[in-house]
Amino acid sequence: MVNGDHMKANVALASTPDSGLYRRVWRWHFYAGLVCLPFLALMALTGALYLFNEQIESLVYSRVRFAEAAPGQVLDAESLVARAEAAEAGEAIRFVAPEAGRTAEVGIRTGEGMVSVYLHPVGGQVLGRLRDDFKLMEVVKRIHSLEIVGTLGNHWIEVVAGWAIVLVFSGLFLWWPRGRSGGICSVRGRPRQRIWWRDLHAVTGMVAAAAILFLAVTGLPWSAFWGTQFGRLTAEWGIGLPKYLFGPAPRSSPPLESLGHVPWTLLQVPMPQSAPQSAPQSAHHAGHAADAPSVPAAGTAAPSIGLNKALDKFVSLGLPAGTPVNLPAGPRGVYTAMLFPDDVRAQRVVHLDRYSGVVLADVGYPDYGVAGRTIEWGINLHTGRQFGWANQLVMLAGCLAILALAISAAVMWWKRRPRGRLAAPPRLAGDRAAVGAISVAVLFGLIYPLLGASMLVALLVDALVPQRWHERFGL
Repeated sequence: MVNGDHMKANVALASTPDSGLYRRVWRWHFYAGLVCLPFLALMALTGALYLFNEQIESLVYSRVRFAEAAPGQVLDAESLVARAEAAEAGEAIRFVAPEAGRTAEVGIRTGEGMVSVYLHPVGGQVLGRLRDDFKLMEVVKRIHSLEIVGTLGNHWIEVVAGWAIVLVFSGLFLWWPRGRSGGICSVRGRPRQRIWWRDLHAVTGMVAAAAILFLAVTGLPWSAFWGTQFGRLTAEWGIGLPKYLFGPAPRSSPPLESLGHVPWTLLQVPMPQSAPQSAPQSAHHAGHAADAPSVPAAGTAAPSIGLNKALDKFVSLGLPAGTPVNLPAGPRGVYTAMLFPDDVRAQRVVHLDRYSGVVLADVGYPDYGVAGRTIEWGINLHTGRQFGWANQLVMLAGCLAILALAISAAVMWWKRRPRGRLAAPPRLAGDRAAVGAISVAVLFGLIYPLLGASMLVALLVDALVPQRWHERFGL
């Protein structure tokens, strides 16, 4: 019993503010924040905006997204596409049918890039055009992922998200009461005092830790390295998307991500292809072969069924009007409808052969493996869509907490730093990280390789910086 009490006392002593372990964790927390908080603040700000992307774009682009009532008959889809192509030189590759009070949208691939043309459904008058990559919320999304500065930026965001996880766990370690009562659930002092900002930072971090951790983890599937590798592994293991759903596909077939915004689970899945001749083609997804339309005799030219018939087919399959449809690209292209409802369980992607109208694939949330369902659910929660306003407000609170943590961290550092010095938490001779802390760091590094690589770089730099620089600049 005496030995047990002695061990507990040693553990408690090792995690006090004067211990080597505490200083080591504090130091890592400081440097992680120094590197990541500016980017986390940017991600929090852009993420908060993107939570309300539909409401914001409906307000900003109301002139082109909404159509005033007009007498007359709504034009069919093919007529609307023809009018859009006449107004904007290029190739139509996307069509969004008009819903009540909304305009029709046709995506045109031009020499400048993708352009959305908006038309009044009655009469087909062109109400406006928008470059897809210049749309407000598209710009916000690209800033959020740092995709706006290229692939390197998208990889850096993955590093930042990994360090955000380190910040959460190291912050909780530093917050742990250890017999203290102040600064745990209440804020002491006044705003002009550093302790007020320290307590605000600690209490905010404690309350928002779960939300911040959730945002970091659920954002990683879209990252350049980890997300791609994780998606590949889940597909190979059969826990992302079971391979049989699409059947065999030629190696030259592009992945579904070539269509733009698609479910994460289906990013790397090769698209099925239309049969360029009229020979019958069986459906890969059970339950849809029986309703396939008849096809001409083998060897004769097979005309495309056309967009109008493709839309009728999608409606007969239960897809609501207004579901975005991608048009066939080339002779082997397919009609693809992608439904992204607020409830992820109704998510669905359907491919039709452009010549016969046969359903080549009909894949939805129930078809995903356990990893696919988990990731898609997490993404829907991350973007604030799954539970409406309640979901948006909870994620907004997480974003605001990150901004509050960034501001409070900067202020309390400013108040304690000596002039002209970085004032990092001190590293004393003989300080060693505990085996448990090292084990956790190694585990994170193995799960998130880019985070692990950045940890090794940080350790190397910290070890190689001369002692006199530590003393002079407070490193």
